[in-house]
Amino acid sequence: MCGIVGYIGKRRAMDPLIEGLRRLEYRGYDSAGLALLQDGSIEVVKAVGKVSSLQEAVAAHWPDEATSKVGIAHTRWATHGPPTVANAHPHVDGDRRFALVHNGIIENYLALKTQLQRRGRTFYSDTDTEVLVQLIASCYEGDLVQATAAALKQVEGTFGIAVLCRDEPDHLVVARRGSPIVLGLGRDETIVASDVSALVAYTNQVIYLDDDDIAVITANNVELRTIDNVPVSREVAHIDWDTTAAEKSGYEHFMLKEICEQPTAIANSIRGRLDDTLGTAILSGLDLSQHDLALINRVVIAACGTSLHAGMMGEYFLEDLADIPTEVEQAAEFRYRNPIIGPNNLILAVSQSGETADTLAAVREAKYKGGLVASICNVVGSTIARETGRGVYLHAGPEIGVASTKAFTCQVTVLLMLALRLGRTRRLSREMGLELIEELRRLPDMVRTVTERAPAIEQAAKRFHDAQGMFFIGRGYLYPVALEGALKLKEISYIHAEGYHAAELKHGPIALLDEHVPVVALANDVPGRSKVIGNMQECRARHAPVIATATDGDPDVAQHADEVIWIPRASRFVAPVLTVVALQLFAYYFARERGCAIDQPRNLAKSVTVE
Repeated sequence: MCGIVGYIGKRRAMDPLIEGLRRLEYRGYDSAGLALLQDGSIEVVKAVGKVSSLQEAVAAHWPDEATSKVGIAHTRWATHGPPTVANAHPHVDGDRRFALVHNGIIENYLALKTQLQRRGRTFYSDTDTEVLVQLIASCYEGDLVQATAAALKQVEGTFGIAVLCRDEPDHLVVARRGSPIVLGLGRDETIVASDVSALVAYTNQVIYLDDDDIAVITANNVELRTIDNVPVSREVAHIDWDTTAAEKSGYEHFMLKEICEQPTAIANSIRGRLDDTLGTAILSGLDLSQHDLALINRVVIAACGTSLHAGMMGEYFLEDLADIPTEVEQAAEFRYRNPIIGPNNLILAVSQSGETADTLAAVREAKYKGGLVASICNVVGSTIARETGRGVYLHAGPEIGVASTKAFTCQVTVLLMLALRLGRTRRLSREMGLELIEELRRLPDMVRTVTERAPAIEQAAKRFHDAQGMFFIGRGYLYPVALEGALKLKEISYIHAEGYHAAELKHGPIALLDEHVPVVALANDVPGRSKVIGNMQECRARHAPVIATATDGDPDVAQHADEVIWIPRASRFVAPVLTVVALQLFAYYFARERGCAIDQPRNLAKSVTVE
């Protein structure tokens, strides 16, 4: 959700703090702020809006360059309290002895706030975060680590924090529970962040904190302990991408860049994972033997948002190719409805960031109930990946645009490979496996063909960009694509868009159709096509414009549509990937034509790390 950066080292702290915030802005952009230890006191500068507004405020506050070597910074996605300067982070106590930045939600903040007010402490914001810094101040007896631990033991909820104390200027204290914190180990400098993108410009050696870890950070050392003051050690991980992967590289928006990166991203997801000898997929990260795989008698996929739609694709794959009953659960509901988990059930957590709070909670519930738990994530070292201990990395590269694109298509690709792997332990023939392998190998080039058709898709988007509402309909394998297409459009263009199974059109939504409500009909030449054409005719009978996706060379669809987006011929297994890429481009050009903030849509953040 929010972005955290901390720095202590040899540089002017202002530079890595501002640069880190700029790289983390996709995690929140309602307000931003920083705190420096400057000339023996804590100085704080905040601004409403994006990091550029903070840079202007900093320039006004420090006409002469600030030389401090230690500081913390934050870019906010508002939860408690509206985006105002008072509610922006960092927060300080009444004596300005401590400054703190925080990602997460303190669930018992009202009770704690009442207690602290009774002790005479005054609050200046509407946030739950201010309670933390005031609580640490009330616990302080000369040791910042002990005060932080004592305060956090009273907290219910989630947190990733970095704390600065004017009386202890040679170190920072950071801690986490449920919200990610990563430490970058540089030469004579240490960087704290909520995401590695903020620190890869300085180091590729990192430590991921576990829940209830507290770290004491100096320029040359990291000391780790638990909240109960037990020393611990964590593995040093290596980051295998650099800052250029998180730059626009000449594209107008990150979203367009990431759409166009999908041929490479998908190729990276399948590289080294296809076995021509056995006609299967190699997914060693699952750490399961052939016998273990053969015993799996049910799969439950837990996910949220775009990942949920990928999970729905996985349900089709696993049931059709592997004959395994599969359910897709909205992760937020999973632990609250007391799910039935058996000993041979595979619970699969799907999350781009690996930090989604609801999906992480589902993982923990499934593990508690004795299920076999695995994950599909894009971020190496993420909490979900570490807690499941087995799974498949996407290798899609960093995804900066808030609206997920390449992560979705890589998730679908990995789920297809998983279904192939499980299917080959059952009745799926080697010949069928080899056919799927061949199509998977062709998939990057087919996706590239779709992206090369961007100009035609742009014209379709321009034609209908004045619409204030839109429906997306599909059947079978293209039904989840309809849901995802609608989600992309509403995320970045702010119009009302709904995805429906095409058969559901007559069960209510058709009442809303008229000449002002276009319908995007997914009429590719896969099972269900003829029925979708019938639905298109129903839409046009109500004067609704129809935008269709159709397979190259299809002679029938165009006569029933006002606009056609052509898709390369492919089987029902990979046609959804090609189709969703076209819908991503449609949503992108639609939003661009309307002048929307595509990479940072209002009210949204990239990674939802709170419930």
